[in-house]
Amino acid sequence: MIAFGTSSERVRELQARLRALGLFGRNPTGYYGTVTRSSVLAYQRGHGLSATGSVDRRTWNSLRTATKRPTRDELYPPTTNPLAKPDPRCMTGRALCISKTSRTLAWMVNGKVVSAMDVRFGSQYTPTREGLFQVDFKSRDHVSTIYHTPMPYAMFFSGGQAVHYSADFAARGYSGASHGCVNVRDKAKIAKLFDQVRTGDKVVVYK
Repeated sequence: MIAFGTSSERVRELQARLRALGLFGRNPTGYYGTVTRSSVLAYQRGHGLSATGSVDRRTWNSLRTATKRPTRDELYPPTTNPLAKPDPRCMTGRALCISKTSRTLAWMVNGKVVSAMDVRFGSQYTPTREGLFQVDFKSRDHVSTIYHTPMPYAMFFSGGQAVHYSADFAARGYSGASHGCVNVRDKAKIAKLFDQVRTGDKVVVYK
């Protein structure tokens, strides 16, 4: 029914259902590769099914009974990496909740995730500071006075460190690093976030 090496929306749903059971540790991709096969095998062995690594009708029906129908966000997560468990300091008020482990930023209001996006951080020589901060000021078309590079949609929270869009991150991904800022690679998402965040909102940077 669903075989190794195939790509489809059904595979995406399969991955989302396996992830809900803690058997698939990545975001759904829609591609049935070795990681998905291992997850299917683990499910089959744990539920007394034939351990083939392929999804036959019996396996699919069992999985559908064991899980709820995935939401759109579960099928198409807003970040490349799974969101980390929010720091307790993010659970009240308005907070930019930034996890170094998951490399994600979650914009949270009263404990609910409003939006989320991939981020990257400073190198070991220019690390992004961790702790509880607040947005000191915002600058839509900022240019760094030190490095003379564009920092669009900058939201400063600790001296010269800010959350901002990075064209370099968009182009090179995690092969690069910032000078300490929290880089965002999705320009449309941070543009929308910039309009929602207010001066004084919390910024929580944690492991």
